[in-house]
Amino acid sequence: MLTLLSLAAACVAALAALIAMLVVLRQARLLEHLRLAAEQALAGQRAEGETTRAALRGAGADQAERLGALRGALDTAIEQLRTVLSRGQGELRLALNEAQQAADARIAAQFETTRAMLEAKLREMREGNETKLAAIQATVNEQLHAAVEKQMTESFARVVDQFTAVQKAMGDVQAVTAQIGDIKRLFSNVKTRGGWGETQVRAMLDDVLPPGAYHANHKVRADSDEVVEFAVVMPMRGEVRPVLPIDAKFPVEDFERLLAASEAGDVEGERAATRMLERRVRDEARKIAAKYICPPVTVEFAVLYLPTDALYAEVARIPGLIDEIGRECRVLVMGPTLFPALLRTIHLGFVTLALEQKADQVRALLGATKGEMLKMDKVLSQLARQASTFSTTIERARVRTRAVDRKLRGVEAIEDEQAEALLALDSEAERAPDPADLEA
Repeated sequence: MLTLLSLAAACVAALAALIAMLVVLRQARLLEHLRLAAEQALAGQRAEGETTRAALRGAGADQAERLGALRGALDTAIEQLRTVLSRGQGELRLALNEAQQAADARIAAQFETTRAMLEAKLREMREGNETKLAAIQATVNEQLHAAVEKQMTESFARVVDQFTAVQKAMGDVQAVTAQIGDIKRLFSNVKTRGGWGETQVRAMLDDVLPPGAYHANHKVRADSDEVVEFAVVMPMRGEVRPVLPIDAKFPVEDFERLLAASEAGDVEGERAATRMLERRVRDEARKIAAKYICPPVTVEFAVLYLPTDALYAEVARIPGLIDEIGRECRVLVMGPTLFPALLRTIHLGFVTLALEQKADQVRALLGATKGEMLKMDKVLSQLARQASTFSTTIERARVRTRAVDRKLRGVEAIEDEQAEALLALDSEAERAPDPADLEA
């Protein structure tokens, strides 16, 4: 507001100064005209005086007296003129003062009017802003109240949903606990544990190897009734192919003792459980080597499959156990991660063997293809010779045509329809064979 008032005051002061300046310039212009007129009259009188003085100088003393009287009259006139000019300047100064006072009065009145107008506008703007702020505050309060109610409703709904989810999770945990109890009871049976590992091995064999690439419950020794769970046929040449014995073992009691000791922080118990697990795995590897490794019916090694990666990791943590079993018993200890890699390697062997068996067929097919290519080359040579003869004949016909054209250069050509009718080309074209038929 102060800035607006200052700006208005400055504008009014500038307007008043401009008006005063215009008035002063007008009075100064009037004084300048009066001064010029007086100077011109004075100059004329001086010229006239000089002329008269020159005329009277030769006329005598009377003329000198008259000239003195005239000079006195001129001086009196000049003094009167100066008096008039001084009085005019005083009146002009008074008029300027009165004009300036009137301008100041008008400026003060306009300033008061402008200030009153600005105050009214500012009062109106303040009232309008207060009204708008009140409306905005009411709207914000309503929206805030609605948002708070919505947020509280959603939060309460989420709490209810989470409480329901927690109750459902508690029910799932109870169900899982019951299932874990069932699994423990299931794994407490040795036959059931073996069946679980056997099922895993069968699923991986069916997924990786082609049909007929393995035997289940296969007898590898003629002098024994022992059967291995799975025997994978190795991809080798010949009628009789050796097999790879695979047996699944799951020493769950030793593994559970190791886990319990580890969770309880019992270092000695963990060491004892590790030694028992090592002893159990070594015994199973020796049994597999004694029962199922029988070259040349089998290969020189067998596979001991552990159904879980956790069990395999615990066995692998025992220093040198897997290497010693592989070196002494010729048994590979594998888990669910390594066993599929071995099966994929065997599958690549089957693919390589199939390619070798089909190599002779491919060689015979390539030989037949080579013979056909030689025959095709002969046919293409004959066709090239015929094409060369045909091209030569066409070139000779074109030479004769150009010779006839040179002879008939002076003859004017007629229209195509008249030429065809005159030469009977339509009937000859009907009797001529079709080029497509010739190509066929």
